[in-house]
Amino acid sequence: MSDIQLTIDGKKVTVAKGTTIIEAARKAGIEIPHLCYGGWMIPSGDCRLCVVEVAGSKKLAPSCVYPAANNMVVMTSSERVIKARKMVIELLLSDHPFDCMTCEKSGSCRLEKYAYELGVSTSRFKGEKHNFKIDESNPFFTRDYNKCILCERCVKACSDVQFVNAIDVTYRGFKTKVATPYDRPLQDSPCIFCGQCIAVCPTGALTEKARKGKGREWELKKVETVCPYCGVGCNLQLNVKGNQIVKVTSALDSVVNKGRLCAKGRFGFDFVHSRERLTKPLIRVGEKGEGKFRDASWEEVLDLVANKFNEIKKETGPDSLAFLASAKCTNEENFLMQKLARAAAGTNNIDHCARLCHAPSVVGLAATFGSGAMTNSIHEIRHTDCIFIIGSNTSESHPIIGIEVMEAVRNGKAKLIVADPRKIRMVEFAHLWLRQKPGSDVALVNGLVNIILSEGWQDTAFINARTEGFEAMVEAVKEYTPEVTSKITGVPVADLKEAARLYAKAGNAFILYSMGITQHTTGTENVMALANLVMVTGNIGREGAGMCPLRGQNNVQGSCDMGGLPNVLPGYQAVINSESRKKFEKHWKVTLPDKVGLTMVEMMNAIAERKIRGMYILGEDPVLADPNSNHVIEALKSLDLLVVQDILPSETVKLADVVLPGVSFAEKDGTFTNTERRVQLVRKAIEPPGEARQDWMIISDIATRMGYPMKYASPAHIMEEISLLAGNLFGGVNYERLEGNGLQWPCTSEEHPGTPYLHKDQFTCGLGQFKPVKYKGPYENPDEEYPFVLSTGRMLFHWHGGNMSRHSVGLDKIKPEADVEINPVDAKKMSAGDGDLVEMVSRRGKIVTRVKVTDRSPEGVAFMTFHFKEAPVNRLTLDVVDPLAKIPSLKVCSVRINPVKEKAGGV
Repeated sequence: MSDIQLTIDGKKVTVAKGTTIIEAARKAGIEIPHLCYGGWMIPSGDCRLCVVEVAGSKKLAPSCVYPAANNMVVMTSSERVIKARKMVIELLLSDHPFDCMTCEKSGSCRLEKYAYELGVSTSRFKGEKHNFKIDESNPFFTRDYNKCILCERCVKACSDVQFVNAIDVTYRGFKTKVATPYDRPLQDSPCIFCGQCIAVCPTGALTEKARKGKGREWELKKVETVCPYCGVGCNLQLNVKGNQIVKVTSALDSVVNKGRLCAKGRFGFDFVHSRERLTKPLIRVGEKGEGKFRDASWEEVLDLVANKFNEIKKETGPDSLAFLASAKCTNEENFLMQKLARAAAGTNNIDHCARLCHAPSVVGLAATFGSGAMTNSIHEIRHTDCIFIIGSNTSESHPIIGIEVMEAVRNGKAKLIVADPRKIRMVEFAHLWLRQKPGSDVALVNGLVNIILSEGWQDTAFINARTEGFEAMVEAVKEYTPEVTSKITGVPVADLKEAARLYAKAGNAFILYSMGITQHTTGTENVMALANLVMVTGNIGREGAGMCPLRGQNNVQGSCDMGGLPNVLPGYQAVINSESRKKFEKHWKVTLPDKVGLTMVEMMNAIAERKIRGMYILGEDPVLADPNSNHVIEALKSLDLLVVQDILPSETVKLADVVLPGVSFAEKDGTFTNTERRVQLVRKAIEPPGEARQDWMIISDIATRMGYPMKYASPAHIMEEISLLAGNLFGGVNYERLEGNGLQWPCTSEEHPGTPYLHKDQFTCGLGQFKPVKYKGPYENPDEEYPFVLSTGRMLFHWHGGNMSRHSVGLDKIKPEADVEINPVDAKKMSAGDGDLVEMVSRRGKIVTRVKVTDRSPEGVAFMTFHFKEAPVNRLTLDVVDPLAKIPSLKVCSVRINPVKEKAGGV
């Protein structure tokens, strides 16, 4: 596209052809007033505040829609322009409340700003005043229609940015307002409460309820940090006054999320200020599991923990101790946690919740590609040609990545294939939906590879140059003809062939997957099958083509990187490799254990066998998160010493002997690593409550008291050690370089810019390794006694065990209790309707919950989230594990569902 040159307010400006005047002016550093315009949406030119004078034109031009032209001369603040803008402001003020002194938006209201700049203090036009009822019906924000100027920014944000279409301009004339269809409450609309409408509203028409009366815009300090929820790693601005977070915003130029947030990221921060925060060290009194504690001093609890751990170590050896790191905590804290386990306690018994989500990705991709991480960057998704989502409820579990997919489909050229037994929201955007039977993923993917090979759609040059093991893989997929695959999976033959064609014939293609692939006894084989599909088509090693495991928790990638696993030291250096150990031993001045430790599920079994006597849990809640939770509870109760470090009470905290109060993301410095391997700074915004202490300090103090001194000045100091010892990934990472957009590992030196996508010229392991895999059915299948398949997962408004999101008032109000999704056909058979109570029973336990009748779940399949302690679904799930990654089967087990008669006053 050729460039053009124009003059704006006497400045020569060169821009690309097709650039609008307002964009050209911004390039020249000239800001043109505007109300309806936003660079993230299609401009409309409705408000007319952005008018400018173009030499030779009789009419003023709306600069947001008027294209710049070569040799054009533009005046942005001529007398004629100023007069027109004043008229616009006066017309808007004619029916607008003059309550700026008490309006929450004062200081950030654009109408106020431009009225002040133009000197408009009143209006000549005395229009009738609106008297709309203020809408307080939802728990997150207030809509004051009387302050709405009908700029439609909220409508466009909802439709063009979030692709929700929950609101539109309704009614006519003076009664015109923005509302949902039929003017119903937002809860009865498709609204996902992302708050994007608030972010773009230029007046006080939309304001957060949480900020009411807590601070005006000029009083708020903005602290840049990273969202503590999912693995997307959205960039946040904590708006703070005093020692309280007033609201959360995000800059439009933020590298990860471009100003977009989900309901949790924008409104789910009030857990930080919960009255239930743990603020003092606690020691159990009474029976285990009763949750009764007494206050204690830090000296007392730190001495107790260190002395008891040393006693256990002396009596029955270091492997009698076990440690759980945390995907909620920073890289620096996880690094110290594994150092405490290995250097101070002398065991590799350290694991964390990655075992329950992406352990098969780490194992499977390491075996095929040499690296178990997401291969590409989030922003590349919108520029690819084909996206294959399998085993990922993307729009609910990773909402901002879901938007990237929607943009790729709606605004780009991408074809979307969705493979999921449930009718998730992404199906609405899909060109093709493959509704496979739960647990049939290996057969499905092998069938796609079979079709690609049969049609000759493989990338032979890539296979020959960059892979090995191809012939064995070809032999393995021969039996998965379209007909055989269709019989196993339930997917029609025609859809299988179309899916194979769309993916193989695309110029660039992405695979996005998550726990629907990994949480199976065949999780590693599922991942390897997908890796085979990627390599057969050559869709890796370049921008816009790759395989992307979407990480679940905010720092699950980082906690793996830091060695929070029983088989690897930081930087994925194997504990059984003597050279790797020597490097750490030299720096840490200690002999390290050389055998692989126990995983989470193995730890629980070892506790039951009295092989483990002491456990230290950092920010994890295995009682809710682990499978077969009755077994977990009994195991934790039997420990000689259970230490739990957390910020809020949890089901696991109730079982602790010692509780150590840590600090939230808003009260600490450090780093998180998101799903695209981007290491980003987390910044302290407020002081912690009571006697809560920095987590890294607590860990260091315990190690020191155990006889292994850990002395650090700050988290930045800890990162220096990480960079030194995990230089293969973090050699060039330091806090100074992380300012701004962070860095994507591997970043091996201070000159290295970071790595947006992996495996460019060769795989990390050299040649990519095809792995022949065969379909194996689920470990547990439905029968007469347990006729339903139970699958578990997440939902938009809550996260993990709910320990943060359920302490957020708005999130808990919008979704206060659990339910089980069942198909209308199944509901009719058991005479159950929406809201009815049912008892769910498996071979391991039972729970009571309410029914949600929906065709999202296929017949014979029940779906539940695991966010609610009142209906702990993991009492039902299997603790049988994948033999390679040791992940339990959380996606497929068998249950029966019995209606329950609800008595007056309760069940």
